[in-house]
Amino acid sequence: MTQATQVQIFGESYSIEGELDAAYVRMLAAYVDKKLSAIAEMAPMMDKKKMAVLAALAIADELHVALEDQGEREGELKARAERCLNLVERALSGKE
Repeated sequence: MTQATQVQIFGESYSIEGELDAAYVRMLAAYVDKKLSAIAEMAPMMDKKKMAVLAALAIADELHVALEDQGEREGELKARAERCLNLVERALSGKE
């Protein structure tokens, strides 16, 4: 079911419509607002549009790093699982 959630981002009000939980949408909006505020502290005279682009790039970088970390963890887990499987297969076949 689609619902509208009112949020504030960098002094502007937005009505976000979608199927996401309202609390989750507010949390996301607060995160974006925090990123924009951090950029505004570093460059208070910067154009808001440029601030928004920098915030988007910062968030995209965080996502990219998280996805890379997840891929590395999945690779490590797969390697461990394969080693365990090999040990079990050797144990079951009587070979050590």
